[in-house]
Amino acid sequence: MRLLIQRVSHASVEVEGEIVGAIQKGLLVLVGFRQGDTAALLPRAAHKLLHLRVFPDEQGKMNRSVKEVNGGLLIVSQFTLYGRLEKGFRPSFTDAAPAEEARVLYEAFVAELRRQGEGIRIETGRFGAMMKVLLLNDGPVTLLLEFENEVA
Repeated sequence: MRLLIQRVSHASVEVEGEIVGAIQKGLLVLVGFRQGDTAALLPRAAHKLLHLRVFPDEQGKMNRSVKEVNGGLLIVSQFTLYGRLEKGFRPSFTDAAPAEEARVLYEAFVAELRRQGEGIRIETGRFGAMMKVLLLNDGPVTLLLEFENEVA
């Protein structure tokens, strides 16, 4: 599971001319799942995202979470996070989870964020749709966070 996290002043997602999700200050999170990812990853990923200290405090240091700044989350599915570019010029997406598996994980991740992030505005894109994402990156601050299933 990969999360590409961008601190934004505002962000929105449009599908077929309709705004389906929008936030003001907060985090735009592109989320992708790879083959073999399971729901066991989701609580830890949600906890980490909700507690990331990427917003400035009074001294300008990144020391506040999205909840502490009354920010929002815009969660957008993004299978291309698992695009591979080692060979040729066209990306290969063979590592990405199949669409239906990814849909189940994406919806469960959003539900987990809502469960753990009570009081935080959580908006989404539309899974599987052709989306236009508009954002004003603040900083800019962009981070890549990766989670893997633990091997027993």
